[in-house]
Amino acid sequence: MKIRTVLAAVAVAGAFSVTAIAISGVLSKEPVPPAIAEATLWTPDPLAPPRIAEINSVRPTLAQADIAFEFRPVPLLTVSPADTSLPSIEPLLVTWSREIASGETLDAVLSDAGLDASDRAEIALAIGAEYDLRRLRPGHIITVVSTTDDNPRRVELAVEDGVRIEAVFGEQLAARVLEPDPELVTFAGEAVIESSIFAALDTADIPARFAVDLAQMLGGTVDFRRDLAGGETMRLLWREAREGNKRIGQPELAFAELDLGGSVYEIVWPDDGSGQATIYIDGEVLRVFAQPVEGARLSSVFGRRTHPVYGNVRMHTGVDFAAARGTPVQATAPGRVSFIGRRGGYGRVVEIAHGSDTLTRYAHLSAVPDGLTLGQRVMAGDMIGRVGATGTATGPNLHYEVLVDGRPTDPLSDDRLAEAAEREADDTAALERLREARSLLAERLASEFAQKTTERL
Repeated sequence: MKIRTVLAAVAVAGAFSVTAIAISGVLSKEPVPPAIAEATLWTPDPLAPPRIAEINSVRPTLAQADIAFEFRPVPLLTVSPADTSLPSIEPLLVTWSREIASGETLDAVLSDAGLDASDRAEIALAIGAEYDLRRLRPGHIITVVSTTDDNPRRVELAVEDGVRIEAVFGEQLAARVLEPDPELVTFAGEAVIESSIFAALDTADIPARFAVDLAQMLGGTVDFRRDLAGGETMRLLWREAREGNKRIGQPELAFAELDLGGSVYEIVWPDDGSGQATIYIDGEVLRVFAQPVEGARLSSVFGRRTHPVYGNVRMHTGVDFAAARGTPVQATAPGRVSFIGRRGGYGRVVEIAHGSDTLTRYAHLSAVPDGLTLGQRVMAGDMIGRVGATGTATGPNLHYEVLVDGRPTDPLSDDRLAEAAEREADDTAALERLREARSLLAERLASEFAQKTTERL
């Protein structure tokens, strides 16, 4: 009985709770806003059917019978063996180059480049056919172009004056001589002497080697120690063979003017290759002089010195000109050949008599022209031999002596050779050469000044 009463009470309470929750939920809801209610009624417009553009084109109408399909076999792509070969690729090349050192041979340099004996022998034969390998000297350059596995392709020997001898490997080893085609350019410069001619030329950016030429020409006329007090002006005109911006060979003096204040000395060198220069003082011919070796370096003067071979002090009876082996040697004055042969330490010698009391001696020669004979008349500037190292010599040079009545005299101060040359000189032509040289010097100096002024601006 009690249990029934309890269950009935729980049921009535649950029903009452449900009814209360339902009534409270209904009473708590707010009405929906009109805008939202209106939005819920929106539906999108129906899509229009697509429009097909009309194109003015003609479509052929084909009957079904006109359409036919033909199946043909497609042949496979055939490739010829030539098409499959790879392009030839040149092997990588390596260039090796260096100067020849003193006492070295061509074979020694090529060995240093890594070439084997057979290749070296072939190269020596090929280059030797075009150039006397005995004339190799320091400063010559060997260049070897080879593959990475040391197979030579080209060997080049660069010698003096821009000349190159080239040996090229192919089916046969071939050699050829490549000579430059330089342009002869004239330059002018001015220098002020403060301490020495050499220093003045170097400061003025003029080839300092011209100091040797001036010493040869004026050594017996001007005392460079006493007559130069400082501040003297020197003007030079010279020629250079050039290939582009590169100078070929050594520059050559054409004209020099030395103003000592009291006197003006001028020298004109010819451009005919004779080497016979004319010296003027205050516009008058002083003497004519031919250098024994053109452009050579004066390596030893007249007087007592320590002998370079024997080591003791003894008289040096001439002057020495250092030059490359084979450089032409010229007679310094007109005369007759009085001796050709060997004289002990002098080696191979040529002697020329100038009158009855004066003789010039040219020693250490490597060769004498085949046509030169005893008693032959020669002129100043004629070639009478080539520089060598025969006899007692430490290297290629010309030993040049002047003997008067059999006694050696200083070749740079003796005037007898000048007198011999003057007897055959044409003063009219000499003065005309001086006027031309002066005019060209003034023109070139003005051009150099204008060019430097333009560069500064």
